[in-house]
Amino acid sequence: MNQTAQQYDAAISKCKDIFLKKMKDYGTAWRNLRPTSLTDQIFIKAQRIKSIEEKGTQKIEDAISGEYVGIINYCLIALIQLELQNDTRIDLPYNEVEMLYSNQLNSTRQLMLDKNHDYGEAWRDMRISSLTDLILMKLFRVKQIEDNKGQTLISEGVDANYKDMINYSVFALIKLEGETLVKKH
Repeated sequence: MNQTAQQYDAAISKCKDIFLKKMKDYGTAWRNLRPTSLTDQIFIKAQRIKSIEEKGTQKIEDAISGEYVGIINYCLIALIQLELQNDTRIDLPYNEVEMLYSNQLNSTRQLMLDKNHDYGEAWRDMRISSLTDLILMKLFRVKQIEDNKGQTLISEGVDANYKDMINYSVFALIKLEGETLVKKH
């Protein structure tokens, strides 16, 4: 389990680095995105991964790992947006956003550790394509919840689904990294 925590932290460190660099380039323009737009952005990335997995080829040479990074960062943006839903500011200070990102990430990481304990690291025996499918399933759930104006009868809310998508994406990044190491040897 300690190895998972280390691999998780390494993968997420790359995601956070990209997020913060893009924030320096673009500011917090993402504050204009409605929850449904964020869900659609995540969907586009997950659908591209599935399409490439099924076709076995791609015409745009952007790495699939970059799409998982995008899913992670858009999910974290969605979680921040949920936290700030009554805050109308568009421009947020860098330090505040970094703290919000870290707080959401820490609670998502703890969720992963708790579930990973209970499930016995089952994700390690899963195919990356199954992780992609689970992300898409969670997206369709989020879309349904959004269409229902956030109301659920018995199910978790959108925040739990975003956290699961983050964790599935991190697992995919870890598995992709492992495949890369195997190919090099």
